[in-house]
Amino acid sequence: MLGLKLPTDPRWVNIVEKNIEEILTDHAYCEQKAASTAISLIVSFPEYTELVTEMTDLVNEEMSHFKMVHDKIIERGWILGRDRKDAYVVELMKFFPKGGSRTTQLVHRLLYAALIEARSCERFRLLSEELEDKKLAKFYRKLMISEAGHYTMFLKFARQYGDRDDVDKKWQELLNYEAEIIKDLGTKETIHG
Repeated sequence: MLGLKLPTDPRWVNIVEKNIEEILTDHAYCEQKAASTAISLIVSFPEYTELVTEMTDLVNEEMSHFKMVHDKIIERGWILGRDRKDAYVVELMKFFPKGGSRTTQLVHRLLYAALIEARSCERFRLLSEELEDKKLAKFYRKLMISEAGHYTMFLKFARQYGDRDDVDKKWQELLNYEAEIIKDLGTKETIHG
């Protein structure tokens, strides 16, 4: 369903289990960045009323997810660590050339967002199925379902605002590029790394 060309090596969960504190911190910031992305889309493309409405709802949902993850950190007696660069996102954002029409820029941002949500969904599925901590596994199962909805929403908007054939071609090219990036990742206790 997600269309990812290269699945995450399930051994990634073993890396995560050795440092749950790190994955929760990274995950919290991923939720915060997802909310920031939605706000940025509202600010950059206010004329797209349906997009603004959906992004407003998404901001609230992502911040509620941030709170849920932060609560998990606090429950365990930890504090939210510092944010760090997401190597996956940094590399992903190099794919589309800068510039172009406003519509092209919007489509590219929507495709990036769709792919990030798809990869997060895939990673959350792995955590929900493989974590020994069953309470945390159940938590990730619920979030996985939510991420799947976000992925499909962003892809739907890209297809709605751009030429469908062009968008689908760009989507496949981006998926292929992402598969190359992911080959060198999956070795850290981060959601995308």
